[in-house]
Amino acid sequence: MNGVDASQEIAVTGIGLVTPGGADRGTTWRTVLEGRATAVRVPQLKGLNAEFACTIPDPPALKQGWQYDRHTRFALAAADEALADAGLDPGDWDGDRVAVVVGTAFGGTESQLAQHERLLSGAQLSPYLIPMYLPNMAAAQVALRIGARGPVSGVSTACASGATAIGTAWGLLRAGVCDIAVAGGTDAAVHPLWIAGFDSMGALSRRGESRPFDTGRDGFVMGEGAGILVLERAVDARARGRGAYALLAGYAATGDAHHAVAPDPTGRGATLAVQGALAEGGVAAAEVDHINAHGTATQLNDKAEASLIARLFPHGPSVTSAKGSLGHLLGAAGAVEAALTALTLSYGQLPPTAGLSTPSPEASDLDLVVSARTSTPSVALSHSFGFGGHNTALLLRTWNT
Repeated sequence: MNGVDASQEIAVTGIGLVTPGGADRGTTWRTVLEGRATAVRVPQLKGLNAEFACTIPDPPALKQGWQYDRHTRFALAAADEALADAGLDPGDWDGDRVAVVVGTAFGGTESQLAQHERLLSGAQLSPYLIPMYLPNMAAAQVALRIGARGPVSGVSTACASGATAIGTAWGLLRAGVCDIAVAGGTDAAVHPLWIAGFDSMGALSRRGESRPFDTGRDGFVMGEGAGILVLERAVDARARGRGAYALLAGYAATGDAHHAVAPDPTGRGATLAVQGALAEGGVAAAEVDHINAHGTATQLNDKAEASLIARLFPHGPSVTSAKGSLGHLLGAAGAVEAALTALTLSYGQLPPTAGLSTPSPEASDLDLVVSARTSTPSVALSHSFGFGGHNTALLLRTWNT
């Protein structure tokens, strides 16, 4: 590794997760490490071609939760857990130096669609409809809750949104415009309209089985949830006596300019994103030990991503995808998977790719994790790709006390 200015090192000091695998960080981690698939048949989807989703039956309760859309409730609960995990009390900090960046692909569509039905039936609309629906409001409500008065942004890059938010926060910290950043992604869009829409594109598994990189894969299973990370400069974390899960060493994002929903089969944009993240972290490709793949279990994405990994990393780092267990969490996916990557580095355990039994030909040369392993990776990448040709790569390294 090349030398990186220590004052620019960004630490992941807190993690909060609300996912189909569990309504907190620990339960989610155990579910993913066990390789347990969480897809269930959803009564609301009965009669559709795809009746399965990965849902959160018992999300954390919030005071006056009725004011918020479901995706915002997820983000608030995950932010609470992340801040407590980082040992930070909003009552003790200078809110002018705290940033919030939260990504979402769909925003408050559950509230939007429910209120539209009320409008059509002649019922009274909620006065909270607009703040429940607007896609910036998950970030805004987190900021309101914790008193963050630094930069507050909602970002949307489809299924790369959570990773884009984390990368944006990383840049704010490195630029010195904040001292603490609360960043991640959230989505709650398990609704018949969106399920039918994805199914009409041929993107969903009608069997209800997400099988990334498997020869029998037939698409993803939609999920919901949130992942929030607390980021701060490593020197600041050490100064207050805190450890960290990992260092966020690099970030890069590119666009394909190829197709609205299909990845560029040449992998040019994704390659540039990965190489950019490596360059930011001063890391050579041969030093990467582990890759948390986007791994959607769709034919086109898995083929393009497997080709990218084989080409850039012929030394064979371990590769896993959380979507076999948790489903595709849309705008939350990149944040949750970045969190899982940090946990992998911290705990020295490689989660398996649930649903993977027979690797497809294009992925047969990859070191796919099919059962949990004990390992000690020191450098890891988390890939996130989104409709519209969004490519995002996050580079993480182990934390040294």
